[in-house]
Amino acid sequence: MRTAIYARVSTNNGQDPEMQTGELKEYIERRGWQLAGEYVDVGISGSKEKRPELDRLMADAHRRRFDCVVVWKFDRFARSVSHLLRALETFKAQGIEFVSFSEQMDTSTPAGKMVFTVLGAVAELERSLIVERVKAGLRNAKAKGKRIGRPHVFVDARRVALLRANGASWPAIAKQLGVGVGTAYRAHQELSRNRSSHASAAD
Repeated sequence: MRTAIYARVSTNNGQDPEMQTGELKEYIERRGWQLAGEYVDVGISGSKEKRPELDRLMADAHRRRFDCVVVWKFDRFARSVSHLLRALETFKAQGIEFVSFSEQMDTSTPAGKMVFTVLGAVAELERSLIVERVKAGLRNAKAKGKRIGRPHVFVDARRVALLRANGASWPAIAKQLGVGVGTAYRAHQELSRNRSSHASAAD
């Protein structure tokens, strides 16, 4: 089985990536697998969104350049449970197995598949709880009479029209009034519609 290994070390923990990659190479050799590629991020914090080698690994996964990914530990690979789950779902869609050496998780085994299912359930529960907390917070705020949503911004549409008639650009008008360009434009359009409707009524 063509196998890719991924390792990560940050600059402040004094680790040598060879410690991880050496163990992983021995592991895949014992299993009789073929090393298809090494992806090592050095000096990269686990909380970073972008990791060059991890990004390259995921791109190669979509190209099906290997059949399995082996990592030292979950926290060397993913920054959170949801991040780990998204990666595992990507691998599953591509028919790629995933092994975490330290946790002894292997998605090609029944036990590994069960862990994947549990992780998915935990992530789904976490998302549901967050949504419910947000809804409860909004209900509580509404019950206390607090305004929900963005505050209303008053725009003097006549002043917008005057500035526009004098040749001011939309960005200049928005800056002068302290509002967004879209807000100023909508106020001008609303004023124009009102004037048109009044003119039609007078006819």
